[in-house]
Amino acid sequence: MTHPYLNRRSLLRYGAYGAGAAALAGTAANWDRLTGADIPARDDNALVVATLGAAVDPATRSALTEGFGRLHPDIELRLVAVQATDWSDFFAKILTQIAAGRAPDVVYVATEGVQLFARRLGVPLDRWVRRDADELRAYFADVHPSLVESMMYEGSLYQLPLEFNAADVYFNTDVLNQTGAPLPPADWTREDFTTLLRAMKNSAGSGFTPYFWTNRLWGGVVPWLFANDTNLLTESKAPGGTWLWDTFYPPEQRRDRGGGFRWRTPQATADRVEEVYDYLAELIQERLCSRPEAGGGNNLVGVFSTGRVGVTPAGGFWAGGLAAAGMKASAYDVQHFPRWRTQRHQYGAAGYALLRTSTKQDAAWEFIKYTATTEAMEQLFQANQTTPARRSMVDSARYRETGPANWRVFYDTLDDYPATGPIPAPPQSAEVEQLLIQHTGTALSHPRAVRGALRQLQTDLEHAMERDI
Repeated sequence: MTHPYLNRRSLLRYGAYGAGAAALAGTAANWDRLTGADIPARDDNALVVATLGAAVDPATRSALTEGFGRLHPDIELRLVAVQATDWSDFFAKILTQIAAGRAPDVVYVATEGVQLFARRLGVPLDRWVRRDADELRAYFADVHPSLVESMMYEGSLYQLPLEFNAADVYFNTDVLNQTGAPLPPADWTREDFTTLLRAMKNSAGSGFTPYFWTNRLWGGVVPWLFANDTNLLTESKAPGGTWLWDTFYPPEQRRDRGGGFRWRTPQATADRVEEVYDYLAELIQERLCSRPEAGGGNNLVGVFSTGRVGVTPAGGFWAGGLAAAGMKASAYDVQHFPRWRTQRHQYGAAGYALLRTSTKQDAAWEFIKYTATTEAMEQLFQANQTTPARRSMVDSARYRETGPANWRVFYDTLDDYPATGPIPAPPQSAEVEQLLIQHTGTALSHPRAVRGALRQLQTDLEHAMERDI
């Protein structure tokens, strides 16, 4: 993305994934050794917080440090940017730091790594959340319970969600206007989507792609799986969590909540999964969308802004990215992902996790708690590079300069569709995504490849899910 600094989720979607996934998979066997009590401590007194690459720019880091310092002048804070190509590469480098005795105290972790860290490295935040419940009531009242649930694992809370991005659909309005069609309504269907793509193709010239999608866990095949009321892995919820729901959420918001998501049994050969791949294969055959091997998206901002792409799935992060690329707010808009059997959406979220190797856990909690305040989040997300987890921050003022006009879609994706949930990210998520990318490319390489590729995906996923992390 042509942005002053790449945001966290764009690095995952548009970065080079394979090397990072391989690095994390290669390190997985050493989790027990790396998280042992004999890991040497650091020889400094600073509270060290690790973020992915330039996810927090220098000005924001300074403001965050100063704001925290005013509240806790006795805690020295050091924010460290770990340079990495994507989340898997980032996680692998954190493991390397732990092995070398230079582990940070706090790490910024997205959905892709929540359960991985919770299972092997994270510290549950339950006791601090219970203790400071009165301080946190305003935060939880402002944050959708689905985001909180996505940061839980087996009944405990491991992170306070600060941001999220759901896969909505962005439109180039010039391309849309050429078809004579208005922005689709919120309840549009898959059939409406296909019809619109055909209209875009008929009204555009050569070198135009109506629908561009990225071959990734986020924003690739998964939004269509959710829309078709299915998933790559069976989904359920862990028991527990009532301590949190009963404390912070009214009955209507805590209904059907649990102790975090579970993704376990692969179901790549299920009929509804095959239907999704067959549909995407049909779009490719009609030249209505990109092939998965073209899904890197490194130049997507450029081709979208110049009208060579009509629609693409993206979250609130793109509002800041397109504005930074010079695209006017009136030149694009956004709508919910279309309905198939359902209109469930997928999202990814992120927040700070506390490592169990830290000897400064109380101080680390104070930092985590501070980042969830409105003051800190306004500093973190002033570039409009993501969707804040706080509902009150997703308002007209935030999108007045960057757009889009239909900005309410971002938080409405949670409010209007109660079933909306996180991308399937078990502790083995790095390998799961690597396999999904590989076999999706094969499945959509030619019209008759779908069934065989999904059978192989099923076999490989079964092996991956059987392996402990």
